[in-house]
Amino acid sequence: MTGREEPLRDESADAAPAHNETEPGTQTRDRSTRDTAAHDTTTQGRASAPGAEFERLLAVMDRLRSPGGCPWDAAQTHESLLRYLVEESYEVVEAVEALEPSARRRTELVEELGDVLLQVVFHSRIGQEHPGEQRFDISDVLAAVTDKLVRRHPAVFPEDAGRDGTGASGVVVGDRTPSDAELAARWDAVKRREKPQRTRIFDGIPPALPALAYAEKALSKARRHGVADLPEQRAESEEHSRQAEEDALGEELFRRLQDSSARGLDAERALRTAVRRFVRDHDAPLSPAPSDAR
Repeated sequence: MTGREEPLRDESADAAPAHNETEPGTQTRDRSTRDTAAHDTTTQGRASAPGAEFERLLAVMDRLRSPGGCPWDAAQTHESLLRYLVEESYEVVEAVEALEPSARRRTELVEELGDVLLQVVFHSRIGQEHPGEQRFDISDVLAAVTDKLVRRHPAVFPEDAGRDGTGASGVVVGDRTPSDAELAARWDAVKRREKPQRTRIFDGIPPALPALAYAEKALSKARRHGVADLPEQRAESEEHSRQAEEDALGEELFRRLQDSSARGLDAERALRTAVRRFVRDHDAPLSPAPSDAR
């Protein structure tokens, strides 16, 4: 869903209209343009053409955002769209975690991923309207993420490779595959060059993360930098064993939540407070980075 088409919920005054509704200012649109924008977008039985479809999405968004387009779309800002980005991300999670693979799951996942992509395109289109040096567009977004992927995988893309990956070699160190520790060290070194303002161990963890995700991120950083007495990380279990362990963990967490809820305790706040205390007690300056990430 797009966050704007929820038939089971009353549409409030600030809710977004569905794009298939007739809106003020849209009646005069050229019919051929409307028909092109509205035709079936399913990929079943159609050769993949991501470039053409992406250009079409950009053109539709430009039309919606431009004079004579959709008043709701034209009025949106980065801030007003945040709730939709969060909602769409959770709906992708829901589609991925469907009980079993099926045609319906595929259809739902395609739709939900499209809704997340729409948010990226929407924010990028708004960025085109920023003044001066604040202006950016979808090309800047694509270049930034592609450059980051290349930069963070120097073993796959040597530093003298082009931005499109031309000249990339295999993942090797001399005549061998790099170890997990070597890959992690490279990753950290590259990220430090990208984010020199992050000078402490727990810098960079989004404070608005849900408490459980916040806790896992903090523990990951603590384990990587060896700043807390944590249980030693075990090798991953076999898939069936791992699933059984996660099921048992989920049941245990849910039982604890039932108990805390019965006592009127706020589990989200309790965990967030505990993680913040852990971060405060174990935070420290980052050790000097190696001079060569490779």
